[in-house]
Amino acid sequence: MAESWRSLYPFQSHYFEREKLRYHYVDEGASPSAAKRPLLFVHGNPTWSFYWRELIAGLKADYRCIAVDHIGCGLSDKPQDYPYSLAKHTENLVALVEKLDLKNCTLLAHDWGGAIGLGCAAQLRERFSQLVLFNTAAFPPPYIPKRIQLCRVPILGTLGVRGLNLFARAAITMATEEPQRMTAAVKAGFLAPYNNWHNRVAIDAFVKDIPWTRAHPTYQVLEDLETKLAKITHLQQLLVWGMRDWCFRSECLDRLKRTFTQAEELRFDTAGHYVVQDRPAEILERLHTFLAQVKSV
Repeated sequence: MAESWRSLYPFQSHYFEREKLRYHYVDEGASPSAAKRPLLFVHGNPTWSFYWRELIAGLKADYRCIAVDHIGCGLSDKPQDYPYSLAKHTENLVALVEKLDLKNCTLLAHDWGGAIGLGCAAQLRERFSQLVLFNTAAFPPPYIPKRIQLCRVPILGTLGVRGLNLFARAAITMATEEPQRMTAAVKAGFLAPYNNWHNRVAIDAFVKDIPWTRAHPTYQVLEDLETKLAKITHLQQLLVWGMRDWCFRSECLDRLKRTFTQAEELRFDTAGHYVVQDRPAEILERLHTFLAQVKSV
């Protein structure tokens, strides 16, 4: 059944109007009678807040769980003429954090969400207390996998990504090491917002925003971000990694560890890039322990 994925994502939608666009997020566990510490979930490409569904379900009883959909992604508006870039996505996230007045917040970020979320945390460091990073990076890419390079070929790359949905469709098999967990409903959920050329605009834009050379504007943004990470090394950190990731390989983990020298680690030797999809139960168990150790800022 085409809509069966909705039972896996039983969350109420909220929208923040951002420059006349609807910026979608879920806000689960919030209670007017008892304030709960906020957890901010930030997805990458080609996912959306659906990626975090099992962590939200397992944490919302104790925490306020906020998961965004970047403009162009998930259930947010998908303008065709928009400055899709790391800098713009970060700017949007900063605006939402300030709008919701989040304090003593834990960032949980994956893939491109790492650079976006860490950029926000570095700018609003007084609002954050913990960082949980999942198979991500916050520096200019040391390499670009060939299968992603193919998606950047002029004209043909866009035809594949937007026309045939090759990037998102490939991810539901190539980003996981647990195919039995990628049921028909889960696959439908990952792909649901990206069902036509129009709706795949941001997927294509994210791929094009990977800086290949210093001449690319996002190269400098990532270079500056790595420098700014020094401002948030005092926050508690947990690095969660699927070691069979062919994109954010162990080199990325090692480079983050050189900055976050006090970080705790949770490695899964048999998990892939979609580590939360592959190992939700084990991650939840570790998160309950890690989150309980928070030191207010």
